[in-house]
Amino acid sequence: MPSPSDPIDTLLSAHGLRRTNAARRVLGWLLAHPDTSYTHAQLQAALAGEGDTTDSAVLDRVTLYRLIDRLTQVGLLLCRVDASRVRRYQAMPVGVHAMPHFECQSCHRDSPLATALQASTDDLERAAETALEALKALGYQGMSLDFAVRGVCADCATGKSNHHGQGAAA
Repeated sequence: MPSPSDPIDTLLSAHGLRRTNAARRVLGWLLAHPDTSYTHAQLQAALAGEGDTTDSAVLDRVTLYRLIDRLTQVGLLLCRVDASRVRRYQAMPVGVHAMPHFECQSCHRDSPLATALQASTDDLERAAETALEALKALGYQGMSLDFAVRGVCADCATGKSNHHGQGAAA
């Protein structure tokens, strides 16, 4: 069992979650890949490819759905629904209120925009905080803000097909 000072255990405990092997694996994987969003199936495949088969029974499809749901409810994961109504999950950095991203309507690749919008990051964060504070004053709780730009990525617009079929963010 990991030490009490394990950062994943600390996060799980701080959010009122049990520190199970499954929770550690899922949160650990998503924190290790912060710029990538995964569908349930992509996350299940990624975790199955990790190597340790002793936890494979713990991470069956239903268990993973429930765990993702709990992690999302407490704010450790961000859940986005793309234009095709597919849910994608990504680690939610502590203290972040808005995670700008671009979703390609052609290849469905989900790309973070934090670097591209570096000059506007402070403005986006202030706008997100203002919106969340206004909603909180109205009684809304447990909120996060999804800033999505949808269109056609440069690769699809120019006919490059080196990433088609990936589906997850790069």
